[in-house]
Amino acid sequence: MSTVLVVNSGSSSLKYQLVALPSGEAIASGLIERIGEEVGNARHTDADGTRETETTIPDHDTAMRLVLAVLPPSPPDAIGHRVVHGGDRFSEPTLITDEVCAVVQELSTLAPLHNPANLAGIQASRAAFGDVPQVAVFDTAFHTTIPEHAWRYAVPPEWVTDYGVRRYGFHGTSHRYVGGATARLLGRDPSDCDIIVLHLGNGASVSAIHGGVCVETSMGMTPLEGLVMGTRSGDIDPAVIAHLARHGMSIGDIDDALNTRSGLLGLCGENDMRRVHELAESGDAAARTALDVYCHRIRKYVGAYLAVLGGADAIVFTAGVGENNPDIRARGLSGLERLGIRLDPARNAFNEAIISDDDSPVTVCVVPTDEEHAIAEQTWELVEGLAR
Repeated sequence: MSTVLVVNSGSSSLKYQLVALPSGEAIASGLIERIGEEVGNARHTDADGTRETETTIPDHDTAMRLVLAVLPPSPPDAIGHRVVHGGDRFSEPTLITDEVCAVVQELSTLAPLHNPANLAGIQASRAAFGDVPQVAVFDTAFHTTIPEHAWRYAVPPEWVTDYGVRRYGFHGTSHRYVGGATARLLGRDPSDCDIIVLHLGNGASVSAIHGGVCVETSMGMTPLEGLVMGTRSGDIDPAVIAHLARHGMSIGDIDDALNTRSGLLGLCGENDMRRVHELAESGDAAARTALDVYCHRIRKYVGAYLAVLGGADAIVFTAGVGENNPDIRARGLSGLERLGIRLDPARNAFNEAIISDDDSPVTVCVVPTDEEHAIAEQTWELVEGLAR
């Protein structure tokens, strides 16, 4: 058995999971929150249960020392880090070196809220774990196979060369994992499948996968584009930004509003889908509209990606909303029967793995994502390969 510590570092949090391979079992996991605040919180779960403490956690180095203190005494065989943006520089999991860290820092201009936080976790982990090999697994990597006609925006070419303005896509680790798991569920080889993956959580994205390779995805240069999300607007006319600026709003305020005060939150005042449903069921008109807008956007993208692929073998729902919300799945695919998509209401209600009718030409699935397992597998595959 090999063990891989998976680290997902945010600006004020550090999430971790110790994964046993090849089983994928989580030996231990935890979340350290409110890093840099007056009082932080550390929660750790293992075979002995869950322990939670409040303490001062001034920085990521301190957070990593807390992780080190609660893990088994023998160090992990490798450490895998989630890094949000790899730009067009990283298309595969990459062994972390000083040079790689420098490039991740350079790419912070494309992901200013994420890459610096990811890098802080990497640096703290390198200091804490010494010679243990460490690997960066990039959210954008799975989408680097998208053809130019799909990733290029119709903008001046120097915007691409000088500023990196193009489609990158995100949630790639989840899309890769779920696409492969769906092929196995169907008893098919991934190279012989056309699959549409709907990753629906607080952040949401959809991808079109042809023969195991991503050919289109909804998020763009940033995670703002595409589906309606918890607090992000998704697709919007770019001229809205200039319009609001002419009315006195700063670019910073507009950017903040589109990322943190839009989406479901902007439509009805709540970003948790469970709460949105509660409000809608109580008769709240804004919540009902929010659900209509959310599901319309799903249906629109599914139709578009069926056209991109020329048809699909499967449509799969994953992540928190996708895995647990039968109503969103049903409403998101409503009216697509003529395109070969027919749900079985009973299977859908119980979140079964296959929720389509037996005679549905397109199989509709619910497949749980496991990004930690996926990062651990990709990390260990690289480390093992380098050791041979």
